Amino acid sequence: MAQVLEFKLPDLGEGLTEAEIVRWLVEVGDVVAIDQPVVEVETAKAMVEVPCPYGGVVTARFGEEGTELPVGAPLLTVAVGAEAGSSGGSAESSGESKASASEEASGNVLVGYGTGAPAARRRRVRTGSATPPAAAPSAPVAPAPAPVPVPAPAQAPVAPVTPVVPVVPDGPVPVISPLVRKLARERGLDLRQVRGSGPDGLILRADVERATAERSAPAPAPAEAAPVPATAGERVPLRGVRGAVADKMARSRREIPEATCWVDADATELMAARAAMNAAGGPKISLLALLARICTAALARYPELNATVDTEAREIVRLPAVHLGFAAQTDRGLVVPVVRDAHRRTAESLSAEFARLTEAARAGTLTPADLTGGTFTLNNYGVFGVDGSTPIINHPEAAMLGVGRIVPKPWVHQGELAVRQVVQLSLTFDHRVCDGGTAGGFLRYVADCVEAPAVLLRTL
Repeated sequence: MAQVLEFKLPDLGEGLTEAEIVRWLVEVGDVVAIDQPVVEVETAKAMVEVPCPYGGVVTARFGEEGTELPVGAPLLTVAVGAEAGSSGGSAESSGESKASASEEASGNVLVGYGTGAPAARRRRVRTGSATPPAAAPSAPVAPAPAPVPVPAPAQAPVAPVTPVVPVVPDGPVPVISPLVRKLARERGLDLRQVRGSGPDGLILRADVERATAERSAPAPAPAEAAPVPATAGERVPLRGVRGAVADKMARSRREIPEATCWVDADATELMAARAAMNAAGGPKISLLALLARICTAALARYPELNATVDTEAREIVRLPAVHLGFAAQTDRGLVVPVVRDAHRRTAESLSAEFARLTEAARAGTLTPADLTGGTFTLNNYGVFGVDGSTPIINHPEAAMLGVGRIVPKPWVHQGELAVRQVVQLSLTFDHRVCDGGTAGGFLRYVADCVEAPAVLLRTL
């Protein structure tokens, strides 16, 4: 006898509590293999393909493309077992079917991000039963003969003549995310008075925010006195990558007392050194890699800037390793991939890793692990054709080095006016971790290395 197993949106790691369905990769009725990707979702950090740990026939999908689901919400159901295509079966074979179902589950939850452990227990619904168990969500299951169709949802039974209302009179409130409960408490909302827009009436964060807005909205004026707006502005939801950037930048500005210092530097010798390296053969060395190598050398001299602030303990935490983030603009928005252990890499290794992460960012295949854990950020905004900026620190880091465009400019070189390749460097830093003397010393060392790359030889 086939067993219908429910696959829920798994824990995507890095504290993520929800994801938006971008694209379904399977249809109802499709046969899926164990660990086959079934849906592509977008989190606040990355685009992720979610594999199903069961093999069988897809009997139901939950959520249309564009729907936001919390972790733990049903994604789809799969009929598992040798007779997955049929709806019959004897009671004596149920034990064997359950054993077969457990064998046909991998335990993995994400491609390249799996648990490697046996699959966690999931609710099983018999395809031959007329109604699902009381604890199961009101979701469609594999087709099964039933004497009378039951279209009513499986939440709490209501009188057939009662209209749909946004109140759950009895039973548990349909909320999965602790974040939603906390948000409701902070805003003084009774979740039983909130209409859920998720599967089976599940209450999402957007529902709480909508209820708050409705409650605080002023009473509408009489229709005859209501002004008609000339135009309706476009509304762009702050969610996904855009929402994550907005939240992080706002938090950085609220919590970090930042300051910025900058200096112009003659990059002519650095450009000549890079040209000589690439002319010697072998893998090409990128300018970003040389700047990163300069950054790691500067952080070795000024470790105060490779740090974070523990506000609860009122301590500065200086970090032993440099995990270097770099800003990358993509079609999905600004992302900051992280090069692990950048302080241990050569310019050639840094070039290769920058290229790999940049390509993954453009393709939308960065994992949450690729986008977290940075300790210092390098921001090359010169690619946008601008000279300078005062960037916002990538919270919870303590500093960011900005690099403008490198352009020919008049410059006094060896006592004479000449045309040189000039770049503006800026350092935005958390004033809690150091004073201006340390920040200025860091930036001056970076500028010295840009102007005379041979300075780096002292630290190699």
